[in-house]
Amino acid sequence: MRRRLLIAALGGPALAAARAAAQAPQKRMPVVGFLGATSPEALQTPLVAFHQGLAQTGHVEGRDVAIEYRWAQEQYDRLPAIAVELVHRDVTVIVAATLPSALAAKAATTTKPIVFFSGGDPVEQGLVASLNRPGGNLTGACVFINDLGPKQLELLHEAAPGAAAIGFLANPNNPNAGQQLKGMRDAAGAAGKRIIALEARLASDIDGAIARLAEQHGDALIVAADPFLGTQFERIVALATGRRIAVVSGRLFAQAGGLIGYGNRVEDAYREVGVYTGRILNGERPADLPVVRATKFDLVVNLKTARALGLTIPPSILARADEVIE
Repeated sequence: MRRRLLIAALGGPALAAARAAAQAPQKRMPVVGFLGATSPEALQTPLVAFHQGLAQTGHVEGRDVAIEYRWAQEQYDRLPAIAVELVHRDVTVIVAATLPSALAAKAATTTKPIVFFSGGDPVEQGLVASLNRPGGNLTGACVFINDLGPKQLELLHEAAPGAAAIGFLANPNNPNAGQQLKGMRDAAGAAGKRIIALEARLASDIDGAIARLAEQHGDALIVAADPFLGTQFERIVALATGRRIAVVSGRLFAQAGGLIGYGNRVEDAYREVGVYTGRILNGERPADLPVVRATKFDLVVNLKTARALGLTIPPSILARADEVIE
């Protein structure tokens, strides 16, 4: 009898403690709001890199952090409303994938930390005060895509020096489109080339744009770096090569049958976005994290396409190529 009473006496406090622990509010898992301008399919590889960066700081989705994904499906005008929705969801950090997403997130909040990936100059676009000292609630990683077009034009000139009329396909909904076109025209003027400006906001615009390029006797097509246009690489390449127009743009375009692909390693930038997101979850401030500028580039040459177009790629390009498609 005494034994049972002793057990009951000892078990009482332990049982009460267990019940109190069960009833105590659990620590809330931090939530990251991911604001994408395109779709999860378009960002498969960058998303893997983003999660790798998060893991480097001790954060695994579902274990240490929850992520709420929102996708604009290439409709940039939807981004401001989606950004406001994420702010109202009381997320801990907003990840803004691409410049249009970053601008929408910045307009939606001045207090929530934002980590962006931007293809434009974040200082010129008003995202941060400077690369080294962002100074506000935003930081992230960027690639200076305005430098890509002139470099792609230079590679095109080496591979096809006779190409005089060159189409430049851009998305006018991209805030950086005007600067991209200006950079292309400046570079083309210096090289004695003529730029034919083309626009595509929707997939249905692409057919007409390439038809106009053919009507104006365009020799080649450079496709601007843009989230929407990046999802249309197969369609663009198929339409252009069907008219024997050489395509120069990013890596995926060359792998799909374009002539040359040259561009930043976007995965590296998204990995840095993941690292910065994790560091902010660990208590650091965006204002103290300098914007990372991606500096590695890929050069892909499609020799099969070159032969079909009657072009000979010079050794100077092949020697620099990271990938050559036979």
